[in-house]
Amino acid sequence: MRGKNLFKTIFIIALVVWALYALWPTYKLQTLTTDESEQLDEEGRLVSLRNKAIRMGLDLQGGMYLTYEVDLPQLVEQLARNKDDQLISILQKTREELNVSTENFLDILERCFEEEEIPLNRYWGERGDSDSKVLDELRNEAIEAVDRSLQKLRNRIDQFGVSEPSIQKVRDRRILIELPGVSNPDDAKALIGRTALLEFKLLKDNEVFTKVIDDIDKALARSRGVVIEAELPDTTEVVTVEEVVEQKESNDEVISVNELFGEEEILTTESEEADTALLVDREIFEENPFIALLRDTRQAGKLVSVPIENIKAVDKILEREDIQSLIPPDAQFLWSSETFRIGDQEYRELFIVNNEAELTGRYITDARVTIGSDVQSAGMPEVNFALNRSGATIFSRVTGANLNKRLAIVLDNRVVSAPNIQTKIPDGRGRITGIGEMDEAQMLAIVLRVGALDAPIQIVEERTVGPSLGRDSITRGQYSIIIGMIIVILFMMVYYRMAGVIANFALIFNLVLLMAVLAQFGFVLTLPGVAGIVLTIGMAVDANVLVFERIREELRTGKTVRASIDAGYSRAFKAIFDANVTTLLTALVLYQFGTGPVKGFAVTLSIGVIISMFTALVVTRVIFDYITSRRVLTKLSI
Repeated sequence: MRGKNLFKTIFIIALVVWALYALWPTYKLQTLTTDESEQLDEEGRLVSLRNKAIRMGLDLQGGMYLTYEVDLPQLVEQLARNKDDQLISILQKTREELNVSTENFLDILERCFEEEEIPLNRYWGERGDSDSKVLDELRNEAIEAVDRSLQKLRNRIDQFGVSEPSIQKVRDRRILIELPGVSNPDDAKALIGRTALLEFKLLKDNEVFTKVIDDIDKALARSRGVVIEAELPDTTEVVTVEEVVEQKESNDEVISVNELFGEEEILTTESEEADTALLVDREIFEENPFIALLRDTRQAGKLVSVPIENIKAVDKILEREDIQSLIPPDAQFLWSSETFRIGDQEYRELFIVNNEAELTGRYITDARVTIGSDVQSAGMPEVNFALNRSGATIFSRVTGANLNKRLAIVLDNRVVSAPNIQTKIPDGRGRITGIGEMDEAQMLAIVLRVGALDAPIQIVEERTVGPSLGRDSITRGQYSIIIGMIIVILFMMVYYRMAGVIANFALIFNLVLLMAVLAQFGFVLTLPGVAGIVLTIGMAVDANVLVFERIREELRTGKTVRASIDAGYSRAFKAIFDANVTTLLTALVLYQFGTGPVKGFAVTLSIGVIISMFTALVVTRVIFDYITSRRVLTKLSI
């Protein structure tokens, strides 16, 4: 018996030493002053200290709680073999029904196609495939798209450096993300929601650009009632795009939007302020309303640009059906990703590029941020990327066949840069310049390295927990644990006297062990987890109550103190074991099927149940054995 007690004692002492060691970083972190924290941060030791301390959940340290929904209608549209007006119309109808219905998207899609009496194989699958087969394929694609998006979001967030994020799939197309301790919510949302569709598209020749702008200008002039003289057959030299938009001494003045569109319009400018103003040269505007909105900006190394005041007006014109018919079907207008200044005026460059991309970002294997060293990008951040073998082959072919042409690097339908192809690039390496800030370059590199999302995602729920609210939660949690322990300790001491003191020691040891396990194994402590700790305190005492009551019953039968203790522990074991095992099973079910907060409760409850059984059946028993082994007791204070 003494040998067994010695081994148990050594084991308990070892646990105490380990627990204090595991909790030391948490204690150190909580007691740091602001100056000490800054000093450790400068020395690079603060992150290591935080990693070893108990990790706080979003509700305790602040952060973001986001629910995203994968845009399955957009994904299905991307998967279509061909996209005609009928498909767009059906998908629009499906979206409208989806917004007011709880029905599955693909079920709504099937019903809409049945109402139009159109087989699904017209757009998806193979000719002759049944609707059920096509739906199964689309369903599998949707599941895989959500799963891939989940993994890519997880990889993005891991590289963003968020400590202990929670990312999980909810139902069929929603993703729940918890980001504890995020200091810049806007950057996090920009990184998470960025589709990052990278494409390489050739710019249309200047002659095409010139003709399209001229045609749009004439069409807009006609719609405003301007009489255009009959055009003679074109026998002159080809006019360049620069000559079309080149203006004499420009005398810009502010005019109202309704002078252009003939109706009251309010357009949102780049500064997101509602405005009705346009910046044009009045003399040019009367006969060339569209060209008057544009500027020749070759002096800034650009070609055709638009003052930011006119951007929304240009967009509105380009969206018109009559204007769309003037744009070649294999071409599209795109804006530059960044604005630039000439004097006090801010501009955005306008491009016309091929609709079809020569290459996409799916071939990228690596992307890293560097600092530019050439004349144009010296000192500015840029992203260097590498392509896989297939991508390198395509890139080599495209650059070799289009020497002295411009290749636009398009990110999310914005032209990041449009360098001139000076030589064939056979090694599959390139760079993206024209990025404004280092943070933007780093986020772009992460997205390109991890991969673009398969479908756009939209925020359907967003909550932000501030640090002050988190500190308040911690304070309230600490108070609840302390008050609960004080009440339990006082009750045990009053009701069970000396035996109550032994139970209180085991209770404190139980709490220390629980917190040490959370710190050592990196479990995240949440507010529901604090509730689990409070519940654990009650369960730990409950086990001692069962033992003590059994000992009291044995003492009443006339047994000795030692025999009563042995019988009490022996007979109470089954009841304690059954109660704790059923609680543990419940906690495991909560962990398996619950979301973040529920899992936090389940973790602390599970650990607490196991530790409480150990302290109630082993620690208190060792103490009783030492007391009874030194001398024969005729009476037990219980």
